[in-house]
Amino acid sequence: MNILAIETSCDETAAAVVDDGGSILSNIVASQIQDHAAFGGVVPEIASRRHTELIEPVVREALGEAGLSVHDVGAVAVTQGPGLVGALLVGISYAKALAYGLDVPLCGINHLEGHLSAAKIGHDLSYPHIGMVVSGGHTSLYKVMSPSSITQIGQTLDDAAGEAFDKVAKLLFLGYPGGVVIEEISRDADPEEIEFPRPLINDESYDFSFSGLKTAVLNRVLKEGIFEEMDLAFSGMPVEKEPKAGKEALIPKIAAAFQKAVVDVLTAKAFKAAADNRMELLVVTGGVASNGFLRESLRLKSLETGIRLIIPERKYCTDNAAMIGIAGIRHVNEGRFASLDLNAVSRWTWE
Repeated sequence: MNILAIETSCDETAAAVVDDGGSILSNIVASQIQDHAAFGGVVPEIASRRHTELIEPVVREALGEAGLSVHDVGAVAVTQGPGLVGALLVGISYAKALAYGLDVPLCGINHLEGHLSAAKIGHDLSYPHIGMVVSGGHTSLYKVMSPSSITQIGQTLDDAAGEAFDKVAKLLFLGYPGGVVIEEISRDADPEEIEFPRPLINDESYDFSFSGLKTAVLNRVLKEGIFEEMDLAFSGMPVEKEPKAGKEALIPKIAAAFQKAVVDVLTAKAFKAAADNRMELLVVTGGVASNGFLRESLRLKSLETGIRLIIPERKYCTDNAAMIGIAGIRHVNEGRFASLDLNAVSRWTWE
């Protein structure tokens, strides 16, 4: 059976075709980065409008790349949530109409289950394991006993890691998306030259907190007087895009130190969760898991601890529809089908 998967939870319009054996026949992603770059983050209204414009050509391209017609589709899997409700509704409405017109089953997929399922692509995924999803909207840890038994054991108490990257990049006027530009500008900088806090790194819980770290970066920028003028009424964002003369070298150093602080916390918490729960496998996925500095930190910690590590290919870490299709295989096999009353869910709680 061929499963057509659709993902529109945030700012990527994505469609993929997978077969019920887990092969990826196509995986198309239309990015909206340029549409949101001027705002330094995702604007929900713009995201929804662009999904409406892009979803039809993206689905057609996915079917074409797979060498299939729409009549070869045996089931439709679509992200139900969590995510931006307006964005989700575009994908859900399209998926429901398609499933109804083709008279094929419809599956509503948890976006986070999709991220965790991405570890199956090209890897021998075993159970149980600890899963960490780290992205612009989520930073959370899960005890994954089986594909259908997933319990959240930790989460961010404020900003998600990817959100913190975006906000710090905006503060330093580095552009959007923050994770990409901070990783690039940090490449040749010494991350040890400036010290930032590692929130909750020694806490017994598996929770995260990044708002204090973000504030520490702002305070350092103010202390160093990097920009000529700061408009504190607008979240402390600098009015001038260019740093003062002689202050340019501080920006890569601050970016590198911030990145290392985030990576240190993520690495420590993930392996603590695995060790405490006596798990031999750690899965890390989500958009931030495409960060090379984080991937290397996790790899070294895996070698040190002996805990096996799976991180999907970068194209399967960021939002994509292939992961939704892989998750959809389980739903099809178990007969977990949705009705045409399927609706978007902005927040999804796992017990």
